[in-house]
Amino acid sequence: ADPSVLFTVKNIVLAIGRGFSPSRAFKLLDGDMILKTIDLRDYFGKSNSEVQRIKGRIIGRDGKTRGLIENLTKTDVSVYGHTVCIIGDAEKSAIASEAVEMLIRGAQHGTVYKYLHRKRRELKKGELEIWERPPV
Repeated sequence: ADPSVLFTVKNIVLAIGRGFSPSRAFKLLDGDMILKTIDLRDYFGKSNSEVQRIKGRIIGRDGKTRGLIENLTKTDVSVYGHTVCIIGDAEKSAIASEAVEMLIRGAQHGTVYKYLHRKRRELKKGELEIWERPPV
């Protein structure tokens, strides 16, 4: 068997175990998609109250913050147990991960939203430039 297939299957199982629905986890079958995991215990040790507080900051009221991260970075985000997991391509996952880490470090939500909007504009600009380049 192809080792990359085993690695992908392992990541799909991990993603489902970390709170993703199977349909979202199966996005990992696309070779460009990665699973990124942020363990909140790495930041707060075993302090359950701090982990819960930060999970609340990442999810936001009625899921607003998590939804904004997902929509602006075109990623899927699961906040489950003591982890935050992100499924997306490498570039977009890195942006989503940075937004989550900004919230962990205590950045204001408005600052994180501005960061996400700026990165979204940069991504769109980059996508447009690819289409506008004359053929070689």
